[in-house]
Amino acid sequence: MMTADKTKTRQPKHKRIRRVLLLLLLPLFILYWVICYFLVSLALVPSFMEKTEVFHTVTEVSVEALVQTSDIKSNRAALWAETNEWLEHAQAEKLSVTTEDGYLLVGVLFTPQTSASPGTDAGEPTDASCANSHRWVLLLHGYTGWKEELYPVACQYVQQGYHALVPDMRCSGESEGDFIGMGWTDRIDNQLWIDEILSRDPEAQIILQGQSMGAACALIMSGGELPDQVKAVISDCAYTDAYSMFAKQMKDWFGLPSFPLLDSMNLMLQLRGGYDLRDASALDAVKNTSLPVLLIHGEEDDIVPVSMAQELYDAAGGRKELLLIPGAGHAQAMEKEPELYFDTIFDFLSEGCPN
Repeated sequence: MMTADKTKTRQPKHKRIRRVLLLLLLPLFILYWVICYFLVSLALVPSFMEKTEVFHTVTEVSVEALVQTSDIKSNRAALWAETNEWLEHAQAEKLSVTTEDGYLLVGVLFTPQTSASPGTDAGEPTDASCANSHRWVLLLHGYTGWKEELYPVACQYVQQGYHALVPDMRCSGESEGDFIGMGWTDRIDNQLWIDEILSRDPEAQIILQGQSMGAACALIMSGGELPDQVKAVISDCAYTDAYSMFAKQMKDWFGLPSFPLLDSMNLMLQLRGGYDLRDASALDAVKNTSLPVLLIHGEEDDIVPVSMAQELYDAAGGRKELLLIPGAGHAQAMEKEPELYFDTIFDFLSEGCPN
């Protein structure tokens, strides 16, 4: 009886301890998920990022990771000088499309034309052999970027007789949106731009070219259902998948371990943004593509490791080529070796000009 009595007196005490522990843990649990909510906003909602110091911090860290050599600086200046001169004469049209979830996306279409341009006579086409071709390129910018960053690329394409469509992806530049899509929601948005191209030119021969997140998006698109008019993908410093990228960047940007925060953030993103970072996998997509794929990457890339380019190349299922640029950091291949960069692209695409 004495043992039974002691047991009876201990039970309420144990229950009280459990209740106290729960009361102590509940605020910690809530705080943890508030932190996850906050981190998702910091990483994927530009309007929220800009209200904090994070946007500036991420920008500074990204700039510090770039290679700052005299040749890169001079090549960048030369490319932009050529681009700005071209823009004075370029035939440009602002376009917009609306996503299924009601966001307005904005892009600019550059069209090759028979007109006077720097270094040419009036009436001379940009490229006499292909000025009236059906060649198109859709240019996709990177994470927290904007369309204007790719105008130097558009300039080179248009001078080769391509129509160049350069959109702001959702949440970027002039385009609306809720969360940065990391290439996954963008794959659906960018189909709208392909539809826009085909509405203007049903015989279009379309190239997808992207930089960083835009490159990953182009590769993701290549593994899905695309119209036959899409002919090739040019990837400049793409990552293998968004989950792996954030695992790396959490330490670089926030000084935080990826485990267990990243899985919790990913769950929060699924609840708020409607997609899973693990789905945004260029690596899985290229295994299923039959499109020709050209992969370009700087060997000194400290943001997207060059090993990811090799992984993507090894996995790609169709015709493929890998160009690694020594001395180039993230998205700096064009600035490090501009002639090699564009010669490689146009040689890769040189199976003939569509009529």
